[in-house]
Amino acid sequence: MNWEQLLSLKRQGDTGKRLRIEQDETRLGFEVDYDRIIFSSAFRSLQDKTQVIPLSKTDFVHTRLTHSLEVSVVGRSLGRLVGKKILEKYPYLQEVHGYQMNDFGAIVAAASLAHDIGNPPFGHSGEKAIGEYFSIGNGLKYKEQLSAKEWQDLVDFEGNANGFSVLNSSRPGVEGGIRLSYATLGAFMKYPKESLPKKPTQNIADKKYGFFQTDKAFFQEVALDMGMIANKTGKDIGFERHPLAYLVEAADDICYTIIDFEDGINLGLVSEDFALEYLIKLVKDSIDTSKYKTLETKEDRISYLRALAIGSLINDAVKVFIENEEAIMQGKFPFALTDKSKYKAQMDDIIKISVKNIYQSREVVEKEIVGYQIIQTLLDKFITAFNNKYEGKTSNYDGLILKMLPEKHHLEKENLYERLLHICHFVSMLTDGNALLFYKTITAGKS
Repeated sequence: MNWEQLLSLKRQGDTGKRLRIEQDETRLGFEVDYDRIIFSSAFRSLQDKTQVIPLSKTDFVHTRLTHSLEVSVVGRSLGRLVGKKILEKYPYLQEVHGYQMNDFGAIVAAASLAHDIGNPPFGHSGEKAIGEYFSIGNGLKYKEQLSAKEWQDLVDFEGNANGFSVLNSSRPGVEGGIRLSYATLGAFMKYPKESLPKKPTQNIADKKYGFFQTDKAFFQEVALDMGMIANKTGKDIGFERHPLAYLVEAADDICYTIIDFEDGINLGLVSEDFALEYLIKLVKDSIDTSKYKTLETKEDRISYLRALAIGSLINDAVKVFIENEEAIMQGKFPFALTDKSKYKAQMDDIIKISVKNIYQSREVVEKEIVGYQIIQTLLDKFITAFNNKYEGKTSNYDGLILKMLPEKHHLEKENLYERLLHICHFVSMLTDGNALLFYKTITAGKS
């Protein structure tokens, strides 16, 4: 892979090249990507989607929106720091093509901002609820009518693949979705493969999948245009990662490790003693002990340690990336950057405590159970009504259900797989609160 090809400003539908050296510095294409994501309705919906605590009414607990904004800030720092090193190593990128350090930051920030845009309501249990509707629920009856890969898309419903679809899917009058640059899409694509074969290797890029069958052609177009390295044979599609996808992943890993831990402490699910024990190992080289001693509240003390910890992890991730840049460019780095971090043991310890005290806490578990019921009920009602309409068997009840479907989702889908995926997409784009409202309307009067 080569950087000038990977840093592509091309957008879906372009017929000519967009050259970096010809860009308007006051309105740079990679920064336009960030703006388009910010103003999208899909991004706004993240303000009422779970990060850790579903349907939480607590002020300081993170939503998907605040988490995504924080990941984008960390991603921007990672991108700029790496970009500075890359331009020093390959000066022609700046001298000949006009690329700047901040371009790397803008690409990683935009991809990081969008990294959760396809996640369903109620956190990761939302993905599981959609998958299990098809694998063991009422959706199992559709299995024989779908190809193996179409079926796998549904039973392993994946927020990353859904996100790629959110960003790029066309509808009447809106061709190519929000039309991001290929560089930003490449950085967004953490798992550049289709749903089958499932986890064919231990390569981090094969851990999950990154696109639905409906988006395969465009996914390939983006990957091939940027010179990403194909790593599958025959009819299976898969690529080695775009190098900047490692930085997007690192930004997410850093934020959810440290900030979810901070949420748990502020909620009282993790004791402050644990915070001191685990965070101090990350910040021992940078902490100002005299300043720390002046902080009187738990929230301020934890906030200070969190900021220092994130700084330590950013610098370490940049070091790992630069040390392995040549292997990454050759598609020979099958790890997450945090896997090779000198702080890996400390991060693993923090995640272990978070899983036990936060992710598996009674409050989270109870609300995830509610989320399962909500999502599977909505899927069943809307899929049944949508299919009955296609087959000309619409009942009065089906008609009432379909009136609840927003106008932009009233599309003709000739193919069963596309109809099923269309309703999954609709449900996945609901906020936690909206999903609950739909559910209460549909199940009114039931205990």
